[in-house]
Amino acid sequence: MKANRRAFTLVEIMIVVVIIGLLAAMAIPAFEKVRQNSRVSRFASDLRTFAGGLDTMMLELGALPGDPGTGSFAGGHAQLADYINSATYTSATSIGGRWDIDSSDVGLSCVVGVDFGGAPTDTQLAMLEAVDELVDDGNLSTGVFQGYESNRRGYLTIEL
Repeated sequence: MKANRRAFTLVEIMIVVVIIGLLAAMAIPAFEKVRQNSRVSRFASDLRTFAGGLDTMMLELGALPGDPGTGSFAGGHAQLADYINSATYTSATSIGGRWDIDSSDVGLSCVVGVDFGGAPTDTQLAMLEAVDELVDDGNLSTGVFQGYESNRRGYLTIEL
């Protein structure tokens, strides 16, 4: 009596592996796009939160924080922690670079943005353009969210 054996053939297994590989190849770029969108949304949210905190600080104290330094509360700017989340401010941004606040010595002008420590990468520029679409006019050279030329290339700001 012959035993009835049921099993997958090598060809059937290879077809399944190829199909799984094709599905993975299509899914990975979609996951990366979702991840990038999440990072952009997080950056825009943090940017708005910092701008709102600085605005509240200006209204309550009648003064701006000065320049606490990139990603730190150096120089006696502990009062800043009452208005913005120090853990978020001192950590790297979700798109790279460090948070930075600059205040004018004259008048009530303050900007909060990101300092990449050099020119932003193409990926960072693409994410900054996406942030600009969320918080401003979609153009990095106009509006309240834009770069400014100084010794800090790649510095993007939102002005209060």
